[in-house]
Amino acid sequence: MKLRNSILCIFFTWVFNAQAEVKLPALFANGMVLQQKTNVKIWGFSTGKKTISIKTSWDHKTYQVKPLADGKWQTLLATPTAGGPYSINIDQENKIVLSDVLIGEVWICSGQSNMDMPVKGYGGLPITNSMDILMDAPNPNLRLFHVEKAFSATPKTDVKGNWEQADASSVSSFSAVGYQFASFLQKHLGVPIGIIQSTWGGSPIEAWTDKTVVENLLGDRINADRAISKANHQTPGNLYNAMVKPLIGYNIAGVIWYQGEQNRHNHQDYLSLQMTMVNLWRKEWGIGAWPFYGVQLAPMDYGKEPTLSVPLLREAQLKLTDTLENSGMAISIDAGEEHNIHPANKTIVAKRLAYLALAKTYHKQGIAFSGPRYQSLHVKQDTVTVKFSNIPMGMTDYGKKITQFEVAGSDKIFHAATARIKNDKVIVISAEVKQPVALRYAFKGWCVGELYSVEGLPASPFRTDNW
Repeated sequence: MKLRNSILCIFFTWVFNAQAEVKLPALFANGMVLQQKTNVKIWGFSTGKKTISIKTSWDHKTYQVKPLADGKWQTLLATPTAGGPYSINIDQENKIVLSDVLIGEVWICSGQSNMDMPVKGYGGLPITNSMDILMDAPNPNLRLFHVEKAFSATPKTDVKGNWEQADASSVSSFSAVGYQFASFLQKHLGVPIGIIQSTWGGSPIEAWTDKTVVENLLGDRINADRAISKANHQTPGNLYNAMVKPLIGYNIAGVIWYQGEQNRHNHQDYLSLQMTMVNLWRKEWGIGAWPFYGVQLAPMDYGKEPTLSVPLLREAQLKLTDTLENSGMAISIDAGEEHNIHPANKTIVAKRLAYLALAKTYHKQGIAFSGPRYQSLHVKQDTVTVKFSNIPMGMTDYGKKITQFEVAGSDKIFHAATARIKNDKVIVISAEVKQPVALRYAFKGWCVGELYSVEGLPASPFRTDNW
């Protein structure tokens, strides 16, 4: 009897040990990129109770972590200066070897369709020079992780996706803005770059933020919020739970963001919503105020919609840079298409995001990141003199006529005006307004920006009134 019990005990112990294993989220896989020169978090789940041993090949150091009662575990790994490929060995009841691991810079790209739009384009909608982009794509030091679209009413712990080396096949289906941004960084920094795409077309910012946080912020206004609906990708919290929450903790250098078309319906709340979302993400990541670089909406004719809904949304986006620490905005007022909400030229947007990162995050000398910024105006009789900042080399219209300025008198009716550049100022006058009190520049849904810094960066649309 004792012998039988001993045999049974050995058998059940063998079965338990055979089934026990340590598991990793999808982010921790072959080909991944880890953020350099920091302590990166690694985590997972274990069905066994033994201590987990983790060995990193870059310093041959061994880390040990014991799973909690619920099987969860996490620890920090010290990463060196950019390099690789390396390996990570994880041992418990089973053994996992993560190979081809690079150390470098990791960014997230997120937002709605203009960030989601892949290099191959959408049906009937092209990306400018897409085949040239794909021809230049192969790069073993650039890795892509595309989060599969998912939604959830409750927080999830994992996503579906794989790390892939940049080549024509992987790049074709990846965000045109996100990939090109990462490619520009890789070229100029000379280190491995990892870019994680988490996007969904038509999604409002409310879907990318915790539902309770959104409800507390908007209060009763949430009932009239036309940006959201019962659609899975437009419900507050749904994309945050499924496509952001599982990424939180994976060390990153920063986030690039292209979103807002859906929120033109509630532009009055956009600044506070965006502030809230970024602050929530930063708090949850717990690694400081990493950079957040957005894209101001490109122009388009939105037809019968309220005339100022899109300009006011752009205004809210620009205000973020004055309100949020470590933020920036890529201006795209010259990069739209009159009848296409998905403009083909994504390279210009990706470059301007890269300028922000290279200049502000990586402190590369010689890279400008901001166009002319409205500073003040002076009215003398019928002439308005507008002064700008961020123009160390002055301004240019590239020899074209400036047509996007408007002025209004006390009647609050705006009229087209003529404008010319004079040193660091623009002189504006309208024959129909003898005593100007307010001025607007490119403050329309559809227009084409005409005012640039000498470095080639456009001025943002702006207004001096609050009507």
